Order: sequence, then C-alpha cells, then structure tokens
Amino acid sequence: QVQLVESGGGLVQAGGSLRLSCTASGGTFFVYIMGWFRQAPGKEREFVSTISRSGDTTHYADSVKGRFTISRDNAKNTAYLQMNSLKPEDTAVYYCAAGISGYTSAISDNKRAYDDWGQGTQVTVAS
Repeated sequence: QVQLVESGGGLVQAGGSLRLSCTASGGTFFVYIMGWFRQAPGKEREFVSTISRSGDTTHYADSVKGRFTISRDNAKNTAYLQMNSLKPEDTAVYYCAAGISGYTSAISDNKRAYDDWGQGTQVTVAS
C-alpha cells in the first residue's frame, strides 16, 4: 500500500495552466502504474491520464489530449500532470492513483486497476 498526496490545484482563468503533483510514500514507487482521474460535481469519476512504471508509455482521455501532459520522476516518488489551455469544463477534483503492475510499460484507464488513491485537489477554471 502506498500513500498519495496531491498538490498544485487552485483557481485559474480559462486558457491558463496548472501543474499538479502527486507524491507517494510508504511503497516502492517504481512498481506502480500512476493515473490521474477527476470528478466534477454530480458526475462520475473519470479517467484523465495514465503513465507506465517506466514512464515510456502514456495515455490520455480525448478531452485532454494535446493540452495535458503526464510525467513521473521515480527518484522523487512523484507523478505530475501539466495542464495547459485550461477550460471551464476541466473544473473538478483531481485524484492521483497508483496500481501495482508487473509490466514496465503497462498502463490503464480503468479505475479498478488502481488500489491506492490520494485525497484529491480542487481545480477551478473560471471563464
């Protein structure tokens, strides 16, 4: 089990940028697939992006492709989500998640692949 703490959320104008961080502790970070999900009020939690253990494979939801970039630094036990060209519809609580995988290039957009979740960080994009 790994503990995850997100940071970097806040209020930004449409077209602006934010960088979310997710720092892990209590586990061996490099064995985990990392994912970012978000949940807007009244909606289901939805997939945003995922990155493999090695960082060489990534995947994005169509709604954020070309605007968001996921990365990780295994030496710092931290995953990142760089969010550019933000839109009001990106407003949500953003969660990072970790799931153990035996494959260095495996990724997943399925919530059930992830065992550990952070507490979430609010991102609000004003129009």
